[in-house]
Amino acid sequence: MERFDTKSLGPGPDAIAPDGSEVRVLAATARGSMAQFALAPRLVSRAVAHTTVEELWYFTAGQGRMWRRMGEAEQIVQVRAGVSVSIPIGASFQFRNDGDEPLEAVGVTMPPWPGAEEAVAVQGIWEPTA
Repeated sequence: MERFDTKSLGPGPDAIAPDGSEVRVLAATARGSMAQFALAPRLVSRAVAHTTVEELWYFTAGQGRMWRRMGEAEQIVQVRAGVSVSIPIGASFQFRNDGDEPLEAVGVTMPPWPGAEEAVAVQGIWEPTA
């Protein structure tokens, strides 16, 4: 039987993601996990790709841009509170905070996040500063 999981957003990060953003771990099940990501003002993440998980992000604060590339498809989108994006398995991605407040998103990872070895470094389009 699956257990219930209840978590509150912690006061500080639980980890630093392979892309350089702060991570606060939220609820999880056997088929997915959730976390809040934050990138400090004016920082640029490292570009990564996930090898076995896909993610859905919903931005809750700040403003910036997200770059995604998969095969021949490539896109840069403006992100801000109220915008959601998908990150398919194997897609390269990088994001940047263009504002003066943290850029924050809640992300759902399917299957659950297996650990830092999941993300592999890739060539992004911006110089990382995180």
